[in-house]
Amino acid sequence: MSQFKTGAAALGALNQESAGATASSEFAKFKSGTTLKVKVQGVEDIMQYFGYGVFKKVNTFVAKNPSTRNDRGYVESNPTPWDQASQHYYDKAKAAADNGASEDEVKAIRQEAYKYAGKERYAIGFHDLTDGADIVVDFTKVQAKELYAIINKYGKKLDKMAFELSKQGARQDTKVTLMPIIDMDDDLTDKERANFEKAVGQSFNSKLFEGLLFEADEKTQKENLVAAGFDLNLIGLTLDSDAGGNDSDFASGNEQYDF
Repeated sequence: MSQFKTGAAALGALNQESAGATASSEFAKFKSGTTLKVKVQGVEDIMQYFGYGVFKKVNTFVAKNPSTRNDRGYVESNPTPWDQASQHYYDKAKAAADNGASEDEVKAIRQEAYKYAGKERYAIGFHDLTDGADIVVDFTKVQAKELYAIINKYGKKLDKMAFELSKQGARQDTKVTLMPIIDMDDDLTDKERANFEKAVGQSFNSKLFEGLLFEADEKTQKENLVAAGFDLNLIGLTLDSDAGGNDSDFASGNEQYDF
């Protein structure tokens, strides 16, 4: 079974309340301050994944042999080395809280746990009206839920309406919006209108979801943990050892947060 959920399966995960190969495709560049004029081709052009990584230290990757997660996204069995690292700190945070540590101390440990946890993310497909090409854009779960509410609202009018996809702000204050373009005659260029008309009735190229993410084997994941500054000895691993995760540690699910 594929570790990636697309279409209806991804939407089911998106609407669920929460608690090495190289890439052959690429996410569209969508940094803060960017606004794209797009057409939405369909309501199911979406893929769910759980990515690991540390900002400026380890680029986002997915596990080649992914952990088993329940419907709420919590790891239940077959934890990856990164899941084990995360759980180590969640356990440490619980122990600190039980021993009367301050709220700030516990919060700092939880943040360390979150750093190594697999983050639930969503890739959504659009048709870029500037270039006339299908693109895939990467979002957090919170961002994807907000965008999909708009896509679903206008689901029956997608062949009659263009949108502006915009990102503003930084880090936790980042805001992503998808706004309908009411007057396409005035607000689209001739080229953008022509690209919109060419895309009417066409399906999104779902093959663009394939190969978007680097799939790291366990050895690479452990190397990435070391690069991120984690001591493998804390979870009983070395670069030469097998991961050997203890499924019982994840029986009730580790903690997850949407930031």
